[in-house]
Amino acid sequence: MAGFGVDPGAYAAAGRAVHSPVTGEAIGHVADTEPMAMVAIVARAAEAFVTWRLVPAPRRGEFVRLLGEELRAAKAALGRLVTLEVGKVPSEGEGEVQEMIDICDFAVGLSRQLQGLAIPSERADHRMMEQWHPAGVVGVITAFNFPVAVFSWNAALALVCGDAVIWKPSEKAPLTALAVQALVARAAARFGGVPDGLVTVVTGGRAIGEMLVDDPRIAVLSATGSTRMGRAVGERVARRFGRAILELGGNNASIVTPSADLDLAVRAIAFGAMGTAGQRCTTLRRLIVHESIYDALVPRLAKVYRGVSVGNPLSGAVLVGPLVDAAALEAMQKALEAAKAAGGTVTGGEPVSVDGCEGGAYARPALVEMPAQVGPVLEETFAPILYVLKYRDFAEAVALQNGVPQGLSSSIFTNDFREAERYLSAAGSDCGIANVNMGTSGAEIGGAFGGEKETGGGRESGSDAWKGYMRRMTSAINYGTSLPLAQGVRFDVE
Repeated sequence: MAGFGVDPGAYAAAGRAVHSPVTGEAIGHVADTEPMAMVAIVARAAEAFVTWRLVPAPRRGEFVRLLGEELRAAKAALGRLVTLEVGKVPSEGEGEVQEMIDICDFAVGLSRQLQGLAIPSERADHRMMEQWHPAGVVGVITAFNFPVAVFSWNAALALVCGDAVIWKPSEKAPLTALAVQALVARAAARFGGVPDGLVTVVTGGRAIGEMLVDDPRIAVLSATGSTRMGRAVGERVARRFGRAILELGGNNASIVTPSADLDLAVRAIAFGAMGTAGQRCTTLRRLIVHESIYDALVPRLAKVYRGVSVGNPLSGAVLVGPLVDAAALEAMQKALEAAKAAGGTVTGGEPVSVDGCEGGAYARPALVEMPAQVGPVLEETFAPILYVLKYRDFAEAVALQNGVPQGLSSSIFTNDFREAERYLSAAGSDCGIANVNMGTSGAEIGGAFGGEKETGGGRESGSDAWKGYMRRMTSAINYGTSLPLAQGVRFDVE
């Protein structure tokens, strides 16, 4: 932490303990933000916004470019800290930092493309146009599973759009947030003239998050977490007519058709279902397999599940690290018991003892063959559990996939052109993300990320997600000497 320039007093002094999932041991102590201090923190952010919104957008992009440089220089160190704090294997830890770098690059280009529209007017000698202006202060609440990348999706866009940012990381991952805050400070020092309070990290639990949710000075509130959390956040933000960007639960499915390349499918399914120890919102949780290839595919998957390496992600070639804590392991075991009670057959799923990591919550990923889509299959358990179902015809497969409350990510494995196109049509997947011949995880920053139904409907990262951090203004200019009214209305006065 000191290598990032973080004051040791911020993580080594007395305060709330931060535990590493790798060993279960405390790796630091963080003093949470006092609720009474939040009023002043939001006020500083609001003042910073008033200054920052007037900085030309390409100059704002230069600040984000410098932040990207700092992230490049710190990639290995920050990636290792991600591994230590949330248990990701090293390639995933560094991959998350690369995602931050990528979104900074995207945002730098975006800073010269915050374009409106010229709209034809029905009135003579009139010009109509649409502009986009900064929204204000953006509050960002992130989850433990992507402790830094999701912040960057929001912050990089918000900063080039002209907004100020207040970030509340997960209580389980504040150390990575403090490290990123130090990198932001380095970029700000190089840039010069960044207003105080433009990017602020606040730490703490639910009470601090609720203050961001309820404060009318927070123009946009982006929240990542469970559907239960999002339902409460969305209602409270709407009550004050704020804007919420919600990235919530996913119960993602892949369909494997008779024409699928099974070698490719096995590799994609393995990463999608077991990567990050099943703790991605895009993790593959349901596999819908055609009955004609079921016996060719599922035993191959079972062999992979029995042999996949589980252990300390810091020790070397391990593919599956720990669950975030003992509560997550307990939830996994309860879901597996419920699956067995519903007629499921389980391969794997047992707790794993790892030498030197006795305090960590390790488990072998579970492959669960289910007779029907019932019970725990309809729920999101944040753990490496993959439920397998059979189908007979394409319409049945799509109905099974769409027959859950969540609508984040989805995919199909097929070499049938018609099936692929039907799957991507309005009559196919109802999710925000739909892939062909690949898994449900591993979204790139160029596309807007998010889902439908109980996933919340929010969009972050690429495409035109930037519009969520700005306000739209439609303007008309009369450059003539008369005053024609729209729709032929007449209102003549002397």
